Parts: sequence; structure tokens; C-alpha cells
Amino acid sequence: MSGTTGAGPAGIMAPVPSRSLPRLPARLGTALLAVAGGLCLAASVPPWGWWPLAFVGVAAWDRLLAGTPATGRFARSWLLAVAWFAPSMLWMVDMTTPGYVVAVAVFAAYVGVAGILVPGRSARPWMRWLAVPGAFTLAEAARWAFPFGGVPLATTAMSQAAAPLGQVARVGCAIGVVLVVGVVGVALSAAWEREWRVAAGGLALAVALWGVAVLAPSGHDVRPLEVALIQGGGRQNTRASDTDPREVFLRHVEATRKVVPPVDLVVWPENVVDVEGPLQDHKESRELSQLAQQLDTTLVAGVTEGIDSRSFVNASIVFLPDGSTGERYDKVHRVPFGEYVPLRDVLESVAGSSSGLPLRDARSGTGPAVLHTPAGTLGVSISWEVFFTDRARDAVQHGGQILLNPTNGSSYWLTQVQTQQVASSRLRAIETGRWVLQASPTGFSAIVDPDGRVLQRTSVSEQAVVQEVVAERSGDTVATVIGPNPVIVLSGVLVGLAWWFARGREWLAARRSPRDAELVGGEPPDAD
Repeated sequence: MSGTTGAGPAGIMAPVPSRSLPRLPARLGTALLAVAGGLCLAASVPPWGWWPLAFVGVAAWDRLLAGTPATGRFARSWLLAVAWFAPSMLWMVDMTTPGYVVAVAVFAAYVGVAGILVPGRSARPWMRWLAVPGAFTLAEAARWAFPFGGVPLATTAMSQAAAPLGQVARVGCAIGVVLVVGVVGVALSAAWEREWRVAAGGLALAVALWGVAVLAPSGHDVRPLEVALIQGGGRQNTRASDTDPREVFLRHVEATRKVVPPVDLVVWPENVVDVEGPLQDHKESRELSQLAQQLDTTLVAGVTEGIDSRSFVNASIVFLPDGSTGERYDKVHRVPFGEYVPLRDVLESVAGSSSGLPLRDARSGTGPAVLHTPAGTLGVSISWEVFFTDRARDAVQHGGQILLNPTNGSSYWLTQVQTQQVASSRLRAIETGRWVLQASPTGFSAIVDPDGRVLQRTSVSEQAVVQEVVAERSGDTVATVIGPNPVIVLSGVLVGLAWWFARGREWLAARRSPRDAELVGGEPPDAD
């Protein structure tokens, strides 16, 4: 024999694992499962978009948590999340390799903490399955909000933007999609354990929620609108410091001359008009006015105005059909370390002048996310803002009939951010029941209908005009009325209930003798 025996809890001789058997294979198998689960989650999000793998990733996470103490649950969850974020946030390497490493490690810790939130070894499987969707959702919600206002990239919700479950965003916002993905993942894990009733129940619940979302109100058309999105083209992965702003401007003027009138609305991308001081003091303002007059249209241009050596404004400015200037919207939700530097004084004192940090900070706007124009009330989410539910919701609550997403992805390496942004535009369309118009200088520019379908999308670097008849819309969805908080609260309730049941079971087990616990199928409490 390779091992000895010892007395079991009832005096029965039970095998004791031999010390000669190495533990490495078991640990290696656990590590491989964690990495495989994380890679499944990574592959489910754009640009890959293999959305069924999101369910497999959550199921793998659940298998990793089963019968594991708290430290193990954190470590396994953290490793799974590293395998998730490392490939899906790879674009950051080109901007800051140290920042990429820190971001992956920190955001993986969110999932690690979520693993601790799931009851451990003393819990029955159904208690764990109650907590897993809620804990997973809470981790995503936290990542979308903290730090620096959140970094909602490579999210589980994005993985479902083109899938049937993406429609759940109409009633539960994007965070509701995450919760339902967790439910399906638990159903797969239950099926692995041949708990067919739990598996069938989870799948039935997901289908029912999808059905409710499909039938839920999504607003109604008010009037048709002929729109044109302008993409000036140019080389991808370029920086503003390496680019002549006048050249960028002229490429968009050239593309705009290809618009086929009549057209009600022309949308330019984010910050393709780059000036120092107020726009009206520059010839670009007069040229934009002439374009609007020539096309007899409302033109919305993305403008960056330098204020001083330390600050600037990122805005969308309206030019009216008569050539006059209309309203403006100043971007509210800025990109951390892109448009402003959190803790700038501290970082600059440590890193010095060669830190590579942006020299200027964008001043945040304060107004509602709408522009009132002859083409209707336009909701605006400038670039980064489209990744967040709250900005599009603010636009609709202030009367937005269509959503604009002027953006600039020309500085990014690869196309991960751009494809994830299209997915976010799809989620915002479903959440709000509005058309979304995404305009980018080098791609991707896209038109998304209220059901989240992409009707047109450009290629990277091409000069293009995307022209389409869309519709101004009115009316609320459930998501715009209730927002994301009810799903977040529900997730917390699920986790709380799981722990309440688990602790109650521990208390009962503690009052029994070991022999009684064995007879009734219980076990002495273990540390979680």
C-alpha cells in the first residue's frame, strides 16, 4: 500500500492520503481551470465576441469556489480574472505597460473579493449557487464605479451585446445582463453536478427574463431623420502630438463634401477640431458654419478648446442651418490618465517631468447630456461616456430623442477599445430605446438601432460617410426609469441570503455531535 490508515469520525478506519503523492498535479489542475475560465470570459467579449463562453467562464468560477476556504477562493478568483483581463485589456500595453500590469492586478482583485463573498466549505451547493450570480454582479458593478469613476472595459455585459441576453438591458440595464449571465453560468455548473432541477430552473429563469425584456416598452418613433456620420480617415495608432490638427480638420471637411443632401443632421467625431482658445476666434468656426449652410443642415462638431497650459475643454458644438452657432455640451465623464490625471501632484513629484502623463486636464462639464437643435433634442455621450449607463440615461431623462457618440479611437493600438465601444453603443441603444450614432475619425463609426443591431459600420482608417434614415424616438424603457441600482441591491440580497442560510446551517451543525452531523448529512463548521 502507498499509505496508512487512521480512525474515521465513527471509529471506522479511513484511508489517509500518502505523503508520497505529489500535490502539484491537483494544484496545477486548479490553476489550469482558473486560467481556462478566465480565457473563456476574455474570448466572450469583443473583438472576439464568442458570447456563449461567458457562461462557461462563470461555471468554471463556480467549480473553483466549491469546497474552498476563503483564501483559496480569493486566489483562484484572482487568477481567473487575470486570465480574463490580461488579453482583453492588452491595448493598454501600448500606452503604459506598468499601468497595464497594475490595472489587470487591481481589477482581478475585485473578482477575488467576489470569491470571498460566496459561502465556502460549510455551505451546501445550492447556497453557493444562490450567491455566485450576485457576487459576480457586485464585482462588475464595483469595477464600473471605482476608482476614478470606474473603468467598464472588457465587461461581461459587452459579451452579450450581440446575443439574445443583451435585450435584458432594456429592463435591468447592462448590469442586469451580468446578473443573468451569472444565472446561466450557475445552471451549467449545476448540470455538471447532475443537479438537473437547478440547471433547468436557472435556464428557465434566464429565458423568462429575456422574454420579459423583449416584450417590455422600448419607446416609439416620432419622426424620421436623415443623418450622416463623417469619418475623415487616417492612420490608426497616432497621437495628437504627432498629428497636424489642421490636416485632421481638412480630412473631415473633404469627407463632408461627399454627403448627399438633403440631410437633417451631420455628426463629426470627437476633438477633430483642435484649437487654442474659444472656437469662434478661429477660421475653423467659419468653415463649419459654411458647411452647415451649404448642406442646409444641423452639424455637430467635436471640438477641443485649449484654455491655458494646464487645462482644456472637450465639447460637442452645434452649427445651425443658417450658419449660426447653437448649443454646446461639455464632456462630463473624463478619461482617467487620458483627459485628466488623478493625484497629479503626487504622481508628478514621484515620476518627475518625464512621467509621460498628459500635461493638461480636461475641465468637466456640468450640464445635462442634451443639445436642442432643429433636428430634435440630441442626447450626447462623448467617447468614454458611452461605456456608462448613467450618461445615456441622463440624456433620455432630459428629452433626448436620439443618442450621439462622437469619439476618437485613433490613438489606440489594436481595435479592442473600438469594438468594445461599439458593443457599449449597442447596450446604450437597448437600455434607452434610442438610435445611437457613433462617429470616429479613423473608425469604427456605426449606426445602431434601438434593438442594438448595427446597421452600418466603417472599417479602420478609411475615409467614409455613413448615411442612413433613422428616427427620433420618445418614451421610456424600464431601464431608463429604474436605473441599475435595483439589480445591484438584488445582487447584494442574494449574497446575504446565501450567507444567512449557510450560517444557520453552521449553527445547527455546531449543536450536534459529529456522529449526529454525519447521520443527518451535516458536517462540523469550517472556517470560510
